This record gives sequence, structure tokens and C-alpha cells, in this order.
Amino acid sequence: MMKQLVIVFLLIRASVAQNRRDTGPAPAGDPVPAQQYIPPPKNWLTLNGSEPVVIARGGSSGVFPESSSLAYIMAKSNCLSNAIMLCNLQFSKDGLGVCLSDVRLNNITTINGAFKDQQTTKNINGNNVRGWFSVDYTLEQLGQLYLVQNVYTRSEAFDNTQPIPTPDTIVNYDGVSNLWLNVPYDLFYSQHNISAAKYITEYLQKLISNVYYISSPEIGFLKTMGRKVDHNNTMLVFMVLEPNAVEPTTNQTYGSILKNLTAIKSFASGIVVPKSYIIPVNNKTRYLEPATTLVTDAHNAGLQVYASGFANDIYSSYSYNFEPEAEYLTFIDNSQFAVDGFITDFPTTATEAIVCFALTNLNETRKDRPLIITHNGASGVYAGCTDLAYQQAVDDGADIIDCTVQMSKDGVAFCLESPDLIGKTTAATVFMSKATSVPEIQKERGIFSFDLTWTEIQSLKPQISSPFDKSNPPIIRNPEAKNKGKFVTLDGFLEFAKTKAVSGVLININNAAYLASKKGLGVVDAVTKALSNATFDKQSTQQVMIQSDDSSVLSKFKDVPAYKKVLHIRKEVSAAPREVVEEIKKYANAVTVTRTSVISTTESFTTNATNILRDLHSANISVYISALRNEYLSIAFDYLADPLIEVATFAQGVGVDGITTEFPATASKYFRSKCSDDVEKQDFRILPVVPGELLDVTDPKTRPNIIYHPALTVADIVRPPLPPVTPVSQSAPGSSGLVAPAPQGGVPTNVANIGLTLAAIMLFCLLSMGH
Repeated sequence: MMKQLVIVFLLIRASVAQNRRDTGPAPAGDPVPAQQYIPPPKNWLTLNGSEPVVIARGGSSGVFPESSSLAYIMAKSNCLSNAIMLCNLQFSKDGLGVCLSDVRLNNITTINGAFKDQQTTKNINGNNVRGWFSVDYTLEQLGQLYLVQNVYTRSEAFDNTQPIPTPDTIVNYDGVSNLWLNVPYDLFYSQHNISAAKYITEYLQKLISNVYYISSPEIGFLKTMGRKVDHNNTMLVFMVLEPNAVEPTTNQTYGSILKNLTAIKSFASGIVVPKSYIIPVNNKTRYLEPATTLVTDAHNAGLQVYASGFANDIYSSYSYNFEPEAEYLTFIDNSQFAVDGFITDFPTTATEAIVCFALTNLNETRKDRPLIITHNGASGVYAGCTDLAYQQAVDDGADIIDCTVQMSKDGVAFCLESPDLIGKTTAATVFMSKATSVPEIQKERGIFSFDLTWTEIQSLKPQISSPFDKSNPPIIRNPEAKNKGKFVTLDGFLEFAKTKAVSGVLININNAAYLASKKGLGVVDAVTKALSNATFDKQSTQQVMIQSDDSSVLSKFKDVPAYKKVLHIRKEVSAAPREVVEEIKKYANAVTVTRTSVISTTESFTTNATNILRDLHSANISVYISALRNEYLSIAFDYLADPLIEVATFAQGVGVDGITTEFPATASKYFRSKCSDDVEKQDFRILPVVPGELLDVTDPKTRPNIIYHPALTVADIVRPPLPPVTPVSQSAPGSSGLVAPAPQGGVPTNVANIGLTLAAIMLFCLLSMGH
């Protein structure tokens, strides 16, 4: 018991620290009485014209085990006061209600350890199901169990700490005032002499008076409740299951029942439907199809419509570009309809969509904010560094567009993230014979741009890539545009930037020493010439940033004060001692660091804000972070699988000067929202998290160890001077001296070169003798 109180106290402390302020506007999560929250005037296309409601399925079940005290408290802390807490009502052997996601206890509780050999098989609505069932255990026995997370992609750090709650205990949590009871298995429980209707009307409603919604997928139960509840205070809602599932009272499929909305209106005031009923997703392409008329038809029949199945970490369609708010907006911000509410595992994100973005003009942008810097353009939407990626970035509101400069064999400078063409282009299907090893650049073998002419590179197609395309399951990006777009030369990139409304460009230079000494390619000279030809060295309208991880490269641009020099620090660090800061100032006036150098993480939990930002800001050195992505796998648990909360944390929470991102639309959306403003008085804001506070709520016995990154050293900063550009034979192999793969004729390349050398010597001797 003491353990539970400590954990709940920690979460309440964290929520208060995050959400309350002594002065200023009421932030998200301030539990204010419902009558104090007055939605702003918007022309909602809901049934009654009111703002859609947020229904938290078991609380914030995307973070904590469903229906745990932590889940309900977080949901109320991070949502508006009118948020509704949903309890899936199951029953114990002695007929008392508990909140659990399923009638079976396996995979959602610790039943396997407590009652190991007590599995049984029961018939549920015509199907034989094996497992542990709540109906076989008394409430006292269920009290011996703890909840566990049943979605494997979510953290297990909160398992085995939270007891199974009863509905009356939920409303005792601070701020929980609106309760939704869903009764999924009334017929099954009635076969065990347990009446859900009797429990609700004769027992539960004597303890609590705020059960405002009662739903069920069983028509018989809803008709029974229709004769028992006060319809002025409690709404009955028909929970529609998958189209081919059979409703047990009528033995009809839910798809066929839904065709007669007038009949549904006779026993319910609303319906809950899986979101695919409203906006289908093509099963083959995973892109959205046109919306159905279900919401409009239901509204015409006088039924409210609630959409279910929303979770930030379960992707349904590529159309949303991994931005969860975009999915919610599709259901409420269109010219045809708006659902009346969402049932979601992440109620904070649903609240953001409704309050911050729906039916709102986002044209205004905050002036005092970090720069939005692209990472290979909008590379989350199109293949990186292509014309389409750059145009998308401009359309999405990026401030600075970037070009990482690569060199072709014949000296053409162009934009691509890496000199290795594998993964970023279709080179592996055409030029695999040119694969080689260059340990100075990477461990893996590759097909390198400096071994191909520009004509050969142009014969390839770009290829969109994802850092998670090998995860399980793989998360790939926008497959419809997999090979769309064109490669862009550095000259073309600069010309494009001049004609667009971007604040500036970032030119990223890597591997300059290798290219000069081993390939006879002067990438620094190429960049200098291109910038001069485009007159960027003679104007101040658009900012030019030169970024490199090599201090000697930045030194080459010291004579152009208009250029901002950015040192790219790739290793994870935590601090910059004074002598290091002084060394950085010799070469750069800005630094790009990893996200985890600013906010440390361990096992996907944030742990603490480091000192690196303070140390660099004290010397007036700007700090940019790299690189943000929308996919939930790249986002710490603290951010609730919501990329907007991550942006808020780095922008408002710690105060970086620039955010490098592969999805500039997400950052731009946040900064153009009123919910990013910490001055304007409002009921809800997208607030930054406090690093380490979610980790503090985990069980100390199983808490992951905190990883501390080292401080920067001078050796991390200073590089030797760049070598001169040394011309090399155009027929030389592309490696750095390692033996290249044997050509198709079977003769090793190094043997062929030795043979050519010997032949040249013999020819020279013969000519000398003849002379």
C-alpha cells in the first residue's frame, strides 16, 4: 500500500511541477471545474455544434497500464476538465465491478504468477476462449494482482506496481469527474448469474453520481438500461464492433445493424465506431480513402458519433506522415462533418488537436522561437535532398534548408546526406560492382559518389529512407513517393533558395580531408565558388551557415564574416568546459549537437537536462539540436509518442536556438499554434516535459541505470589543417588502399595495377635503348 501511495505522490508532484504556474494562464492539466472551461467559439459540425470530447480509454493507457491509477491521474493532469475517463467494466466472482481491458486476465495482469495453473476454457458469445477469467476470482483475490502493459511497444517499467481499480475508486482520484462505463460482455456475465445492470443501478450509482456515459456492444443490455437510467443525466451508447462480428442479442453482424440508424436511435443516443468506419484506409496501400457518410447519416438520425481506435504508437495510414494530431484533425476539421468525440490511448494528443489546431488559423508564427532547420529537406516525406524534399520543406515553413555537399568523380558538387549512395538511391541495383571499403568514412562497404561520374549518378533514382525500416515491424515512409524527385546540384540548390521565402541555407561539409588527399576533389573550393557565383557572399538578406565536424573546414571560411560557422559535434556529450568553449569560439559561433546531448535518455526515458546548453550560451554560442523525427520509436516515452511535445520541450523547456528536423511541418505547426504561447491566457497549452520526472515514477528496484555522457574536450574539437588537393589518376580505385573486390575477369585490381606498372617500366627501358 505504501508503495502505491509513493508512486501516486510522485506522479502528482510531477504533474503539478509541469503544469501549474504561480502566475499567468492556466496550463494544460490544471484541474479546473468544468463550468470554468468555456470552449472558444468555433463552428463545429458535431451533432449539437459543441466541441468534441476526449475519452481516455483506461486513462493515459498509451503510457501506463490501462485503468491504473497512474493512467487516470495523468489523463486528468494533461487534459481539459471535461475529459472523460473510460472504464471497461468486468466482474469478479462475487459480482463486483473492476476496470480491466478484457474479460481475460492474461497479458493484462500478473495472474500467471499468482494463480499459475488455473486456466480454464469458457464460451464467450459462441467462441471457446482459454485463459484466466475475472469471473473465477473474488474481488479480494483480484486485489492480489497488479496490472501490466499489454502493448509490447510500450514501456514495461510501470508493470507490477498498480492494483486493479474499481469504478468507485477512479472518481476518487484528483480531478476525475466524468466517467464512462463500457460493458463489453453482459451476456457472458449473466450466464454466471451476474447482472451488470443491477450492479450499476443498485450499487454503483449509490456510490457515485457522475456516470455520464454507459456503452455496450450488446443491444439487449442497452435496452435493459434504457428502462433504468435517467436519460437526462446518462447517455446510452451503442459500441459497434468490426463489420463481420456478430451482435449476440440479434445474431446480426454489426455491419448490417449499422445500416438502420433509426433503429439504433430507439435504444441509444450515440454510437462508438472504429475509425475505419468513418475514414477507410486502403488495405494494400495504407493511404486514406474518401470518407464515408456515416457521421452525417448518424447526425441526421439524431445520433452522436464517437470514433475509437486512436493511439499515437499504432500507425494506420501513411497519409498522416507519422503526425498523430493530423489523424485527429481529419475527423473534425473538414467541410463535411465532425465526430462528437474520440476514444484514445493518448488523450493529451487528442486535446491538442481539438483545442490548438482544429478550425484555427495557423498563419501567424511566433517571432521569438528557435529556427526550423531541415535535415535533407523534408526527408520524412520525400527522398532526402531532392527537389521535392526541398519544395516540401519550404511549403511546410522551414526557416533554413540544408545541403550536405557530396562530390562526383568528375567534380560536380551536389546535395545528398551521405557519400554512400546505397539506401539513398537505387545504386545497389546498378553499380554494385563498384562497391568498396573506405574506413575513413564508414565501417560498411558502399557505393560512393566520388567513384561515379555525375552522368552515372543522374542515371539513378533517389530513394526515400527511414531509420526504422528494419524495425519489427518495419516503419517505412511514404512509399508512394519512394523514388520520386530529382537530385539537386549545389548550384541548383542555391538558386532554388534564392527564389524562395526561406531565411537562409545551411551548407554541410564532411570528409573534406579525405576527398582532397585521396580523390583530388576540393569540396571546400567547390562550396566557396558556388556561394560566390550565387552572390551569397555579397548579400545579407538570407543567412548562410557553413556546418562541418572539421574545425579546419570552418577555418577556410573565416574571411567571410557574413557566414555563420557551425561546428557539428556528433558524439554524445554533457558539458563544455571553459577551455573547450574558448577553442570552439576560434572556429564557430554556433554548434549542432545530438538531442541526447541536451536531454539525456536511458532506455527511452529522459533522465536530465545536461549543462551543454548553459556552457555554450554563456559564451554567446548558438546551439542547434539534430535531428527530430516524428516516428514514435525515435521519441522518448516522456513525450507521449507525440512529436509536438518533444518540440515544445526543446523549444520552451530548455531553450535551444534551432531545431533540425526531417519533418519541418510538425515544428512549424507547433510554433504557429496559440498553444505554444506561454504568455497568452488560455485553458490549454502544449507544455514541455521535465526531464527525468517520468522515470522517477518507475519502481526504483527495476529502474534503468542513468547513463552520463562525457564532457567535450579540446581533442574533440581541433582537427589537423586540411591537406592540399592532390590530383589522382582517374582510373585509380575508389578505396583507401584496401584490396577492392576482384573484377569480373577474376584478376585482382592490385595485381592488374602492378602488371601495368611493370609494362610501363619495360617500355621505358626499350625506348631508352633505342634512343
